[in-house]
Amino acid sequence: MISLSTFATFSLAVLFLLCSPGPNMAFVMTCGVQYGVRGGVAAALGIGAADIVLTVLTASGITAVITAWPPSFDLLRYAGALYLLWLAYKALRRPAMVMQASVATFSLRTVFVQSSLNSLFNPKAWLFFMVFLPQFVDAQNGMVVQQLLLLGLVLTLISSLFHAVLGSFGHAVRGVLTRHAYAAKLQAWLLAAVLVSLAVRLMLMTR
Repeated sequence: MISLSTFATFSLAVLFLLCSPGPNMAFVMTCGVQYGVRGGVAAALGIGAADIVLTVLTASGITAVITAWPPSFDLLRYAGALYLLWLAYKALRRPAMVMQASVATFSLRTVFVQSSLNSLFNPKAWLFFMVFLPQFVDAQNGMVVQQLLLLGLVLTLISSLFHAVLGSFGHAVRGVLTRHAYAAKLQAWLLAAVLVSLAVRLMLMTR
C-alpha cells in the first residue's frame, strides 16, 4: 500500500521536524524536570494521543472542514493560550508538589491530559497534519484513508519515542536542581515561565 522508500522518506522528514524547537519539546522537557522520567513519558504519551486524534480527524476530512472555517484558527489559539496561563497559575500555587519523590497516578494522568490538550489547542498542529500527511499519500494506490491512518500511526510512534527521550533528559536536569536549596520553587517558576511563553507564542501566532 505504501512503498518502503516512502516510509523511509516520511520517517526521516518526521525526525527532522521533531528536532526543530517547538511547544511540545518545551512542554515535555519541563514535565521531565518537574515530575521525573515518568512525568516526561506521560507528557510524551499525551502528545502521542493528540497525534492519533489529529490523524483520525485528518483522515476523515474533519480537520480540513474545521480549518477552512476562518474563526477556527483564532478560537483554537486563544483557548490554548488561556489554558496554558491557567496551568502556569496552578504551577505557582502548588510548588511543594514538585519535589515529591514519586509521582501519584493522578498526577501522571493530569500530565497526560495537559500534554494532549496543549497539542490539540495548537492550531498549527491541525494545519500541519492537514498539509503534511497527504504529501506522502499515493492516490493511485487507492485506500487513501488507510494510507493517512498508517502514516499518522508511524508519526505517532516516532513522536512518542522522541519526546520520551526528551523527558528522560529533563529528569537529568531535575537531578541537578534537587541539589540546590529552593529547588521546588525554582522548578515551579521554570514550569510557569515555559507555560507563559507558550501562551504568548500562541497569542502572537499567525497563519
